[in-house]
Amino acid sequence: MRRPRLPRPSMVMLPNGFTLMSLFFGVYAIVLASRGDHARAVWYIIAASVCDAIDGRVARATHTGSKFGEELDSLVDAISFGFAPAMMMYFAVLRKDGLDWIFVFLFAACAVMRLARFNVEQAGRAKTHFHGLPSPVAGGVLATYFWFSQTPLYNETVIGDLPWHTMVLFLMAGLSFLMISNVPYPAMPTFSIKTLRGVLGLTVFIGLIFGLVFLPKDFFFPVGMLYVTWGVVASVVKGLLDRPQYAEGQTAADDESLFDQENDDSLPGDDALRRKRRRRFRGPRHKPERTPPEEPTA
Repeated sequence: MRRPRLPRPSMVMLPNGFTLMSLFFGVYAIVLASRGDHARAVWYIIAASVCDAIDGRVARATHTGSKFGEELDSLVDAISFGFAPAMMMYFAVLRKDGLDWIFVFLFAACAVMRLARFNVEQAGRAKTHFHGLPSPVAGGVLATYFWFSQTPLYNETVIGDLPWHTMVLFLMAGLSFLMISNVPYPAMPTFSIKTLRGVLGLTVFIGLIFGLVFLPKDFFFPVGMLYVTWGVVASVVKGLLDRPQYAEGQTAADDESLFDQENDDSLPGDDALRRKRRRRFRGPRHKPERTPPEEPTA
Protein backbone atom coordinates (compact mmCIF):
# COMPACT_ATOMS: atom_id res chain seq x y z
CA MET A 1 0.00 0.00 0.00
CA ARG A 2 1.20 3.48 -0.87
CA ARG A 3 1.94 5.61 2.18
CA PRO A 4 -0.14 8.79 2.32
CA ARG A 5 1.74 12.00 1.60
CA LEU A 6 1.77 14.14 4.71
CA PRO A 7 2.12 17.93 4.40
CA ARG A 8 5.48 19.37 5.31
CA PRO A 9 5.78 21.02 8.75
CA SER A 10 6.39 24.39 7.10
CA MET A 11 3.11 24.07 5.19
CA VAL A 12 1.28 23.11 8.39
CA MET A 13 2.53 26.22 10.18
CA LEU A 14 1.72 28.57 7.30
CA PRO A 15 -2.01 29.10 8.07
CA ASN A 16 -1.26 29.21 11.81
CA GLY A 17 1.32 31.89 11.09
CA PHE A 18 -1.37 34.09 9.52
CA THR A 19 -3.57 33.43 12.56
CA LEU A 20 -0.83 34.52 14.97
CA MET A 21 -0.20 37.58 12.81
CA SER A 22 -3.85 38.49 13.30
CA LEU A 23 -3.29 38.22 17.06
CA PHE A 24 -0.23 40.48 16.80
CA PHE A 25 -2.21 43.16 14.96
CA GLY A 26 -5.08 42.95 17.46
CA VAL A 27 -2.79 43.37 20.47
CA TYR A 28 -0.91 46.24 18.82
CA ALA A 29 -4.23 47.94 18.06
CA ILE A 30 -4.98 47.93 21.80
CA VAL A 31 -1.55 49.40 22.52
CA LEU A 32 -2.04 52.20 19.96
CA ALA A 33 -5.52 52.97 21.29
CA SER A 34 -4.16 53.26 24.84
CA ARG A 35 -1.65 55.81 23.53
CA GLY A 36 -4.39 57.85 21.84
CA ASP A 37 -3.47 56.88 18.26
CA HIS A 38 -6.95 55.64 17.36
CA ALA A 39 -6.70 56.18 13.59
CA ARG A 40 -3.71 53.83 13.32
CA ALA A 41 -5.39 51.35 15.65
CA VAL A 42 -8.21 50.96 13.11
CA TRP A 43 -5.66 50.10 10.42
CA TYR A 44 -4.30 47.25 12.52
CA ILE A 45 -7.74 45.83 13.25
CA ILE A 46 -8.40 45.81 9.50
CA ALA A 47 -5.03 44.13 8.96
CA ALA A 48 -6.05 41.50 11.52
CA SER A 49 -9.27 40.86 9.60
CA VAL A 50 -7.29 40.42 6.37
CA CYS A 51 -5.05 37.82 8.04
CA ASP A 52 -8.14 36.09 9.44
CA ALA A 53 -9.61 35.84 5.94
CA ILE A 54 -6.35 34.47 4.52
CA ASP A 55 -5.54 31.77 7.08
CA GLY A 56 -8.59 29.63 6.35
CA ARG A 57 -8.12 29.87 2.60
CA VAL A 58 -4.45 28.94 2.93
CA ALA A 59 -5.35 25.94 5.09
CA ARG A 60 -7.87 24.70 2.53
CA ALA A 61 -5.53 25.33 -0.41
CA THR A 62 -2.63 23.43 1.22
CA HIS A 63 -4.84 20.76 2.85
CA THR A 64 -3.34 21.60 6.25
CA GLY A 65 -6.52 22.33 8.18
CA SER A 66 -6.66 20.82 11.65
CA LYS A 67 -8.63 20.95 14.88
CA PHE A 68 -5.74 22.82 16.45
CA GLY A 69 -5.95 25.50 13.78
CA GLU A 70 -9.71 25.91 14.29
CA GLU A 71 -9.35 26.36 18.04
CA LEU A 72 -6.40 28.74 17.61
CA ASP A 73 -8.35 30.83 15.13
CA SER A 74 -11.29 31.17 17.52
CA LEU A 75 -9.10 32.21 20.46
CA VAL A 76 -7.34 34.81 18.33
CA ASP A 77 -10.62 36.17 16.95
CA ALA A 78 -11.91 36.66 20.49
CA ILE A 79 -9.03 39.07 21.15
CA SER A 80 -8.59 40.73 17.76
CA PHE A 81 -12.29 41.26 16.97
CA GLY A 82 -13.92 41.08 20.40
CA PHE A 83 -11.65 42.68 22.96
CA ALA A 84 -9.48 44.96 20.77
CA PRO A 85 -12.29 46.98 19.07
CA ALA A 86 -14.17 47.32 22.37
CA MET A 87 -11.06 48.61 24.14
CA MET A 88 -10.40 51.00 21.28
CA MET A 89 -13.87 52.51 21.74
CA TYR A 90 -13.28 52.64 25.49
CA PHE A 91 -10.10 54.68 25.08
CA ALA A 92 -11.54 56.87 22.30
CA VAL A 93 -15.10 57.63 23.36
CA LEU A 94 -16.40 55.97 26.52
CA ARG A 95 -16.23 57.57 29.95
CA LYS A 96 -13.50 56.21 32.18
CA ASP A 97 -15.12 57.17 35.50
CA GLY A 98 -18.54 55.59 34.91
CA LEU A 99 -20.01 52.22 34.04
CA ASP A 100 -19.30 52.42 30.31
CA TRP A 101 -16.79 49.60 30.69
CA ILE A 102 -19.82 47.28 30.97
CA PHE A 103 -20.30 47.68 27.21
CA VAL A 104 -16.71 46.53 26.69
CA PHE A 105 -17.51 43.39 28.67
CA LEU A 106 -20.80 42.91 26.79
CA PHE A 107 -19.16 43.13 23.36
CA ALA A 108 -16.26 40.84 24.31
CA ALA A 109 -18.56 38.31 26.00
CA CYS A 110 -20.91 38.10 23.00
CA ALA A 111 -17.93 37.69 20.66
CA VAL A 112 -16.63 34.78 22.79
CA MET A 113 -20.05 33.11 22.91
CA ARG A 114 -20.50 33.57 19.17
CA LEU A 115 -17.14 31.92 18.47
CA ALA A 116 -17.89 29.04 20.87
CA ARG A 117 -21.20 28.40 19.11
CA PHE A 118 -19.45 28.57 15.73
CA ASN A 119 -17.00 25.85 16.81
CA VAL A 120 -19.87 23.59 17.82
CA GLU A 121 -22.18 24.21 14.84
CA GLN A 122 -20.22 25.29 11.76
CA ALA A 123 -16.45 24.98 12.16
CA GLY A 124 -14.74 22.81 9.55
CA ARG A 125 -17.75 22.63 7.23
CA ALA A 126 -18.47 24.31 3.92
CA LYS A 127 -21.02 27.05 4.54
CA THR A 128 -23.03 29.62 2.63
CA HIS A 129 -24.43 31.40 5.71
CA PHE A 130 -23.30 32.17 9.25
CA HIS A 131 -25.55 31.79 12.30
CA GLY A 132 -25.34 35.27 13.76
CA LEU A 133 -23.13 38.20 12.81
CA PRO A 134 -19.50 37.07 12.32
CA SER A 135 -17.16 38.51 14.94
CA PRO A 136 -14.64 39.91 12.38
CA VAL A 137 -17.46 41.91 10.78
CA ALA A 138 -18.74 43.15 14.14
CA GLY A 139 -15.25 44.17 15.25
CA GLY A 140 -14.50 45.82 11.92
CA VAL A 141 -17.74 47.81 11.92
CA LEU A 142 -17.16 49.00 15.47
CA ALA A 143 -13.56 50.00 14.77
CA THR A 144 -14.23 51.79 11.46
CA TYR A 145 -16.96 53.85 13.13
CA PHE A 146 -14.13 55.99 14.51
CA TRP A 147 -12.86 56.62 10.98
CA PHE A 148 -16.33 57.45 9.71
CA SER A 149 -16.97 59.87 12.59
CA GLN A 150 -14.02 61.99 11.44
CA THR A 151 -15.26 62.46 7.85
CA PRO A 152 -17.33 65.35 6.43
CA LEU A 153 -19.95 62.80 5.35
CA TYR A 154 -20.60 62.18 9.05
CA ASN A 155 -20.11 65.67 10.50
CA GLU A 156 -22.07 67.55 7.83
CA THR A 157 -25.20 65.36 7.97
CA VAL A 158 -27.94 64.68 10.49
CA ILE A 159 -25.91 61.85 12.03
CA GLY A 160 -23.27 64.32 13.17
CA ASP A 161 -25.83 66.18 15.31
CA LEU A 162 -26.42 63.09 17.46
CA PRO A 163 -24.24 62.61 20.57
CA TRP A 164 -21.25 60.52 19.58
CA HIS A 165 -21.04 58.82 22.97
CA THR A 166 -24.66 57.63 22.80
CA MET A 167 -24.28 56.40 19.22
CA VAL A 168 -21.31 54.24 20.19
CA LEU A 169 -23.21 52.65 23.09
CA PHE A 170 -26.17 51.74 20.87
CA LEU A 171 -23.81 50.45 18.18
CA MET A 172 -21.89 48.24 20.62
CA ALA A 173 -25.09 46.82 22.14
CA GLY A 174 -26.67 46.14 18.73
CA LEU A 175 -23.59 44.42 17.31
CA SER A 176 -23.22 42.38 20.51
CA PHE A 177 -26.72 40.91 20.38
CA LEU A 178 -26.53 40.28 16.64
CA MET A 179 -23.43 38.15 17.18
CA ILE A 180 -25.32 35.75 19.46
CA SER A 181 -28.57 35.89 17.48
CA ASN A 182 -29.86 33.36 14.95
CA VAL A 183 -29.94 35.91 12.13
CA PRO A 184 -28.37 34.29 9.04
CA TYR A 185 -25.61 36.26 7.32
CA PRO A 186 -24.22 35.27 3.91
CA ALA A 187 -20.66 33.99 3.84
CA MET A 188 -18.01 35.38 1.53
CA PRO A 189 -18.17 33.45 -1.77
CA THR A 190 -15.04 31.73 -3.03
CA PHE A 191 -13.15 33.32 -5.90
CA SER A 192 -13.80 31.75 -9.30
CA ILE A 193 -14.63 32.69 -12.87
CA LYS A 194 -16.49 29.45 -13.58
CA THR A 195 -19.61 30.07 -11.47
CA LEU A 196 -21.81 33.08 -10.82
CA ARG A 197 -21.19 32.85 -7.08
CA GLY A 198 -17.43 32.77 -7.67
CA VAL A 199 -17.58 35.83 -9.93
CA LEU A 200 -19.66 37.62 -7.28
CA GLY A 201 -17.09 36.78 -4.63
CA LEU A 202 -14.25 38.05 -6.81
CA THR A 203 -16.16 41.28 -7.52
CA VAL A 204 -16.80 41.88 -3.81
CA PHE A 205 -13.13 41.26 -3.02
CA ILE A 206 -11.96 43.71 -5.69
CA GLY A 207 -14.46 46.29 -4.42
CA LEU A 208 -13.14 45.93 -0.87
CA ILE A 209 -9.56 46.36 -2.05
CA PHE A 210 -10.57 49.45 -4.05
CA GLY A 211 -12.32 50.97 -1.02
CA LEU A 212 -9.37 50.15 1.26
CA VAL A 213 -6.92 51.91 -1.06
CA PHE A 214 -8.91 54.97 -2.14
CA LEU A 215 -11.74 55.65 0.36
CA PRO A 216 -11.05 53.76 3.57
CA LYS A 217 -12.63 56.21 6.02
CA ASP A 218 -15.79 56.90 3.98
CA PHE A 219 -16.25 53.39 2.63
CA PHE A 220 -15.89 50.66 5.23
CA PHE A 221 -18.36 51.67 7.93
CA PRO A 222 -21.31 52.29 5.55
CA VAL A 223 -20.61 49.01 3.72
CA GLY A 224 -20.35 47.16 7.02
CA MET A 225 -23.63 48.64 8.26
CA LEU A 226 -25.24 47.68 4.94
CA TYR A 227 -24.17 44.06 5.53
CA VAL A 228 -25.44 44.15 9.12
CA THR A 229 -28.79 45.66 8.10
CA TRP A 230 -29.19 43.28 5.15
CA GLY A 231 -29.07 40.25 7.43
CA VAL A 232 -31.73 41.65 9.77
CA VAL A 233 -34.08 42.77 6.98
CA ALA A 234 -33.72 39.51 5.04
CA SER A 235 -34.41 37.50 8.20
CA VAL A 236 -37.57 39.51 8.96
CA VAL A 237 -38.87 39.21 5.39
CA LYS A 238 -38.16 35.48 5.32
CA GLY A 239 -39.94 35.05 8.65
CA LEU A 240 -43.03 36.86 7.37
CA LEU A 241 -43.13 34.82 4.16
CA ASP A 242 -42.69 31.53 6.02
CA ARG A 243 -45.50 32.10 8.51
CA PRO A 244 -47.66 28.94 8.81
CA GLN A 245 -51.18 28.89 7.38
CA TYR A 246 -53.65 27.63 9.97
CA ALA A 247 -56.69 25.55 9.17
CA GLU A 248 -60.16 26.91 9.73
CA GLY A 249 -60.94 27.22 13.43
CA GLN A 250 -57.32 26.84 14.49
CA THR A 251 -55.31 29.54 16.28
CA ALA A 252 -51.68 30.15 17.12
CA ALA A 253 -52.39 28.95 20.67
CA ASP A 254 -53.08 25.48 19.28
CA ASP A 255 -49.71 25.56 17.56
CA GLU A 256 -47.99 26.64 20.77
CA SER A 257 -49.55 23.73 22.65
CA LEU A 258 -48.19 21.40 19.97
CA PHE A 259 -44.71 22.88 20.45
CA ASP A 260 -45.03 22.26 24.18
CA GLN A 261 -45.79 18.63 23.41
CA GLU A 262 -42.71 18.39 21.21
CA ASN A 263 -40.51 19.21 24.19
CA ASP A 264 -41.93 16.27 26.14
CA ASP A 265 -39.56 13.29 25.93
CA SER A 266 -42.37 10.83 26.62
CA LEU A 267 -44.11 11.60 23.30
CA PRO A 268 -43.34 10.01 19.90
CA GLY A 269 -40.40 10.96 17.69
CA ASP A 270 -39.88 14.08 15.60
CA ASP A 271 -41.17 12.56 12.35
CA ALA A 272 -44.53 11.59 13.87
CA LEU A 273 -44.90 15.04 15.44
CA ARG A 274 -44.15 16.78 12.15
CA ARG A 275 -46.77 14.68 10.38
CA LYS A 276 -49.25 15.51 13.13
CA ARG A 277 -48.47 19.20 12.81
CA ARG A 278 -48.96 19.16 9.04
CA ARG A 279 -52.35 17.49 9.51
CA ARG A 280 -53.36 20.22 11.97
CA PHE A 281 -52.45 22.95 9.47
CA ARG A 282 -54.32 21.25 6.63
CA GLY A 283 -57.36 20.50 8.75
CA PRO A 284 -58.97 17.16 9.45
CA ARG A 285 -58.52 14.47 6.88
CA HIS A 286 -61.85 13.09 5.59
CA LYS A 287 -61.63 9.41 4.76
CA PRO A 288 -64.09 8.00 2.25
CA GLU A 289 -66.84 5.93 3.76
CA ARG A 290 -66.37 2.23 3.22
CA THR A 291 -69.48 0.24 2.37
CA PRO A 292 -69.70 -3.24 3.88
CA PRO A 293 -69.43 -6.09 1.39
CA GLU A 294 -72.69 -7.54 0.18
CA GLU A 295 -73.72 -10.85 1.59
CA PRO A 296 -73.60 -13.64 -0.92
CA THR A 297 -76.98 -14.73 -2.18
CA ALA A 298 -78.03 -18.31 -2.40
